[in-house]
Amino acid sequence: MPPKIEEIKDFLLTDAKSVKIKKNKDNVKFKVRCGRYLCILATSDKEKAEKVKHLAVKELK
Repeated sequence: MPPKIEEIKDFLLTDAKSVKIKKNKDNVKFKVRCGRYLCILATSDKEKAEKVKHLAVKELK
């Protein structure tokens, strides 16, 4: 089972190689592929999800 990340700071500190975004009716999940593992950040807050989406795109460029 992949570990769940609770804080945005921890999400951005990982050595992310790719990010997959899955939108559901209730929440948004960000699946981050790191060097050896997969981490998941799930949020139901729409504003927080948009903020994380923009930060993740900047981080991967």
